[in-house]
Amino acid sequence: MLVKWIRCTVVDRRGFERGQRKWAGLLGEPGFRGQGGGWSRGRPGVAHVFAFWESRAFYDSFMARSHDRLAAAQSGTFKDPHIKLFDHRFDVKTGFEPRFTDADLVRVAHCRVHEERAEHFALMQEKVWNPAMAGSPGMVRGLFGEAPGHEFLVLSMWQSAAEHGKYRTERVERLALRAQIEADVAALAGDIVELEPGWTV
Repeated sequence: MLVKWIRCTVVDRRGFERGQRKWAGLLGEPGFRGQGGGWSRGRPGVAHVFAFWESRAFYDSFMARSHDRLAAAQSGTFKDPHIKLFDHRFDVKTGFEPRFTDADLVRVAHCRVHEERAEHFALMQEKVWNPAMAGSPGMVRGLFGEAPGHEFLVLSMWQSAAEHGKYRTERVERLALRAQIEADVAALAGDIVELEPGWTV
């Protein structure tokens, strides 16, 4: 599965949201698996959208055919788009599906990892972080993705901010030490996204 992550700064909120609903047109596209997104909790005006495709080939075909027609509705409503593609490497918890209806919050972490530490980082994600997140009651599902250049995406869906907050304060520092995260990670950027039900496709 291919994961597309878009982050942008919205300059016309009403126009952007109207355009976001037009992406319902994705539903007939071959290989399309789901899309959702919302607003950053910490950065006013920043929107995140996550789209899921069965494979790179289906995604490339969509980009060549229908993308520009659907995107036209949002033209001029945002600036500074950052777009990254990741290959799904493994699930956090089990049976990841690109569904957004049973979560209120998405936590996204984007890590650039030192080349010689990339395998260690992935192993720690599997052996240390995954079990901890999977054991948190409010965590619904998640995935671990990889992009060329030793870049990784950890996406987790949560039932509520309160549940995510509990996990964060109780566990994260201890887990970071165990996973030797400082030795692995060259750069880490993250955000917490409050999902907008109207953006779900």
